[in-house]
Amino acid sequence: MGLQMKTSWYQPIFAAILILLLTACNAPTPPTEFAPDGSVITKAISLQLSQTQERLSSSLSATVPRIKLDSVNVTLIEPVYIAKLPAYHLQGNFNLTLQLPHQRVRQPHNSFDLYLQRQVEGKSWRLLRKVSDQWQSYLID
Repeated sequence: MGLQMKTSWYQPIFAAILILLLTACNAPTPPTEFAPDGSVITKAISLQLSQTQERLSSSLSATVPRIKLDSVNVTLIEPVYIAKLPAYHLQGNFNLTLQLPHQRVRQPHNSFDLYLQRQVEGKSWRLLRKVSDQWQSYLID
């Protein structure tokens, strides 16, 4: 009398899902050694703030304030791939000073959440923003 194993219909599906999950866990990620440095991160935050301030000032018919950042602190560096190119999801905080026409306003402990991607040639970085399931890209000077 032989030993018979009863297989269920869900076992092959379960095995396929398990293999897929294990494979995804081993997917290559961009090396963190190539993540952007502090000056690139500061420029990216400044670009993002400038774009927001310009839109806000335009809608209010107000003067665009000068922006000064300091104490930029990165708390998360997550390497990812976007459009098959390495990118870095960065989070952290910074202090902001706005120079308005008649006053200076200091705002400590602002948070940021950025996606930065080095261009293919490796000479420049771009700020990425997800808008309606598509990535928009802005050159960081």
